[in-house]
Amino acid sequence: MIFLKTGQDTNGELLEIECFSPQSKTKEPEHIHPQQENIFRILSGSCVFSVDGKEQVVGPGETISIPPNMKHHFWNSDNVTAQYLQEFRPALHIDGFFETFFALSRDGKLNEDGIPNLLSGSVIMLKHKNEIRVTNPPWALQLLTYYILAPIGWLFGYRSDYRSKS
Repeated sequence: MIFLKTGQDTNGELLEIECFSPQSKTKEPEHIHPQQENIFRILSGSCVFSVDGKEQVVGPGETISIPPNMKHHFWNSDNVTAQYLQEFRPALHIDGFFETFFALSRDGKLNEDGIPNLLSGSVIMLKHKNEIRVTNPPWALQLLTYYILAPIGWLFGYRSDYRSKS
């Protein structure tokens, strides 16, 4: 993931990132962006998108736009690495979410599915509740869990803006 334009660069209007997704059997969790449109422009390779339960393959030269609050996830099932531009409008603070997850990954602090432990995850997801939410369990239960566990996470030193030690 390469940040091309950040919210800081665009007065909060846009986060634009260049992404590379290798083939993976692991799908990211289904999620929503409550207040953001998410646009993908595929440059090479292809990705499978599940948007509101309907799957479609998006290939080179094609674009898919996912409106705010629409459940979705995507993955690369092809043997070629997919390269694409991804936009979030407005930017909000989703760049901080990505920076945190990539730093946790670099430091080996995510499980094999790319998820942090429950205390760390609660701290991160509470901060980014306006940018990204998984669709299961129900949002009310997630939010309650975050409000209960995040203070414990803070006591154990977890932060919502984790930076890699390397």
